[in-house]
Amino acid sequence: MTLRAATPGDLGAIMALERASFPTDAWSEAMMREELTSPHGWYIVDEEAGRLLGYAGLRAVKRATDADIQTIAIAEAARGRGRGRTLLRALLEEAAKRDVREVFLEVRADNPVAQALYVSEGFLEIGRKPRYYQPDDVDAVVMKLDLRGWAGAGHPDPGTPAENRIRKPENRTLSGAEMTDAPETGESSGFRIDGSGSGSGWGSDAKYGAGSDSGPKYGSVSDASGSTAEAAWQGGVCT
Repeated sequence: MTLRAATPGDLGAIMALERASFPTDAWSEAMMREELTSPHGWYIVDEEAGRLLGYAGLRAVKRATDADIQTIAIAEAARGRGRGRTLLRALLEEAAKRDVREVFLEVRADNPVAQALYVSEGFLEIGRKPRYYQPDDVDAVVMKLDLRGWAGAGHPDPGTPAENRIRKPENRTLSGAEMTDAPETGESSGFRIDGSGSGSGWGSDAKYGAGSDSGPKYGSVSDASGSTAEAAWQGGVCT
C-alpha cells in the first residue's frame, strides 16, 4: 500500500473509481477536477502495483479551526483490509497539521460500516438531517471529531504526520504496516461523505459541495431530543 498526494493527472483513474463506488450520485469530472485543484482541498490516493485502489479528500479553509472529510472511496477488490482507516487517519493527520480543532462529516444512516469506523476513531453523532439522501429518503447522520482529543489518545503524532507519511515526488513510499495498526471495522465497502444524494458502496459518506470555496456553510440538524441546532461546515456534506 502506497499513499501519495493526488494530482490532476489522477483524474481519470479517480473518476473510474468514483463512478463504480457511487453509481447513483457520482461527482462529475468537472467537480472532481475542482476538488483536486482547490486551495482548500487536500487529496491523496492509495496505489498498489501501479493501480489506483482508493482516494480520499479533506477540505480545510485557511486559518479555519474546523474541517470536513469530503470523500473516501476504496475499490471493491481492495476492501476489508484497513485501507479506509488508513486514508481516514491520513486526512485527520493533515487536519491536525493545519491546526484544525474539529472535523465534521455526514454519513448515511443506513451505512453502519462507515458509522462504526468513524465512531472507532472518536467521531460522535451530533444530529441528523431527516430524509437528506434522495431519492432514497435516508437520513444523514452528522458527526464531529475533537481532533485534539483524537491526537491525544495515542494516534499518530499530529505535528509531522502527513508530510512524513504521504509520498511526494522526492519522498519514499509508504507501507501499509507504517500507516495501519488495526484492521478495518467490519466488511468495509466504499464510503463517501457526500451531501448530494444516495452514496452507495464503500465510498465514504461525506462529500461536500465541490467548488464552493466561499467559506463556512450552515445547516439545520436535529439532535437526539428532536430540537434543532445550527452546525457549521467548510463547504460540503458526508454520506
